[in-house]
Amino acid sequence: MFNRLSTNTVSWILIIGVILLAVEVFFFRGGMIVTAFIAGLITYFGWKHFNRTTGKVIFWIGLAWLVFSVLNTLAVRFILVACIVLFILDYNKSRKLKERLNPNRFQNASEEDSEKLVKVEPLIDSRLFGEERTDDQPYKFRDINIHSLYGDKIIDLGNTILPDDVAVISIRQLVGNIVIYVPYDVEVSIHHSSVFGRAYIFGEFNGSLVNKSLQYETERYGENILPRVKIITSLISGDIEVRRI
Repeated sequence: MFNRLSTNTVSWILIIGVILLAVEVFFFRGGMIVTAFIAGLITYFGWKHFNRTTGKVIFWIGLAWLVFSVLNTLAVRFILVACIVLFILDYNKSRKLKERLNPNRFQNASEEDSEKLVKVEPLIDSRLFGEERTDDQPYKFRDINIHSLYGDKIIDLGNTILPDDVAVISIRQLVGNIVIYVPYDVEVSIHHSSVFGRAYIFGEFNGSLVNKSLQYETERYGENILPRVKIITSLISGDIEVRRI
């Protein structure tokens, strides 16, 4: 649905959302925004101590409070209503369009238009919650592209043979840590963005990443020396560690 929206429609929704956010800040003394900020701090504190039972309780209470607070802001409620209305309009439009389409259009396609595809199973499946890691036994490498809400991700490239091309590891998640082990003879490019967290990349330590992006390359990465690994990671809250094995 969203890829069919015009830029003007999306722009107007965002502009009205920002206006409502400003109205809530200036005329309602912050309203749910202050509450959401406090809930976010509590959630972050709980996650930092998640290895303890008290930390787990604080984290889930803070997360529930945060979600409730965000959903009760004027801007978010407006955007949700706008999305529902747009979904209904788009569904009605797609039904009318489907009635005009020839149902045999794809069945009668010539062999020249068809192309044989081989389905490849992903190395790691995307899961919303929980830890994910590569196999401890030797495995065949395939590019990694996963996203999740919470959980640690551990990628060990020492148990595989990298392809004669650039291997890609892309990880996007809200909360959790990422650990990637890379053999010494592999050239690496790393692009990491984080809202809250820390980064330890081949001896380079960044102790406080607050809404920052980091980009590193090993010295000979640009010389097209194989094997090479391109790492792209994004975290809302969490640490990343990339080290040699």
